[in-house]
Amino acid sequence: MDAYLPRTLEEALELRAAHPEATPIAGGTDVMVALNFDLARPEGLLDVSRVPELAAWHERDGEVLLGAGVTYARILRDLPQVRALAEASRSVGSPQIRNRGTVGGNLGTASPAGDALPVLAVHDAEIGLVAAGGRERWLPWSEFVVGVKRNELADDELILGARWRTLAGPQSFSKIGTRNAMVISVAALCFAMDVPSRTVRVALGSVAPTVVRATDAETYLVDELERAGAWDDLDAPLGADVAEGFAERVTAAASPIDDIRGSAAYRRHAIGVLARRALGWANEQRGQEARVS
Repeated sequence: MDAYLPRTLEEALELRAAHPEATPIAGGTDVMVALNFDLARPEGLLDVSRVPELAAWHERDGEVLLGAGVTYARILRDLPQVRALAEASRSVGSPQIRNRGTVGGNLGTASPAGDALPVLAVHDAEIGLVAAGGRERWLPWSEFVVGVKRNELADDELILGARWRTLAGPQSFSKIGTRNAMVISVAALCFAMDVPSRTVRVALGSVAPTVVRATDAETYLVDELERAGAWDDLDAPLGADVAEGFAERVTAAASPIDDIRGSAAYRRHAIGVLARRALGWANEQRGQEARVS
């Protein structure tokens, strides 16, 4: 097996074009597992972990640009203001895994259990792809990940990163697994409210072939918040019936399967529990904001 070790993005893209059979690798937390279990045997590895352009991020003019090579440990340190992303990053594996694993790795693997993917979906993120010569294209998250471990990355492209507009309002990420730590999710949910646009976003992981948005639940909760006057009055209460209606609609968006980690029935139950929790946390955050103001 050949190994290629570029030090710049330009060099990495030239090697990618010349050796499309080589698998890109950064942290290796997915690729090396597949190699160790003999589930994959690529002809070569293209190590992009030393490419500084992929390890950069910035936030300006209300937009976040996150390089594909930014690790979960750096997200926790540098982007705590993106609350859902920080919570998802904290849930990834062990400290050692967080020091190596990247959002670009989640995008490349395209597993429905990737913890960062529901966060990108909630933020309506665009995924940047780049080829030799600097040719870039940006795809909506829903067009990039197209199936279980399938994405739209071409043989001559690398994942550049993700970009999204910042949101102003409560956010959370939660998941359920077979143990408390270092777990692949059985069900995951990301929730966000954007008060300026009066929108609610809910994305589900591990309960469908790809990450999905619970659009009916989003519309329902927006209408209930409007009815209660809760967009303008942060202390306005939402009844228990709203939480149940929201959870029912979130559950309806799931299309899970039975597998070694859990049954479809359990996943449906779990995603409803996560929905009620997320709404409860959002109400708490709204109440805290009301007390501060």
